[in-house]
Amino acid sequence: MATSKTAKIQVEIEKTRAKLAEQQAKLKELETRKTEVENTEIVDVVRGMSIPLDELAAFLQTIKGGKAQSSTATGQNVLKPTIPPPVKNIADKETKSE
Repeated sequence: MATSKTAKIQVEIEKTRAKLAEQQAKLKELETRKTEVENTEIVDVVRGMSIPLDELAAFLQTIKGGKAQSSTATGQNVLKPTIPPPVKNIADKETKSE
């Protein structure tokens, strides 16, 4: 009887491994498709900006550096987001003045 139980468990292990391999292949395919779609979206955005190819690298470096600069090709301003200064806790002021 022990052999029959072991054999059943081995069959289940093999089925599970097969399903796992199938799911891993599906995951890899989905990740590849996602990357392809992201790349297509990036190309569409860049083409929509109407920036000449020879200016594109400089424009992307400007964005990466976080510098605000006006682009004459697009007529748009690229601004680095600013973080407001922290708000001081009013309760701290009250306890210090007392």
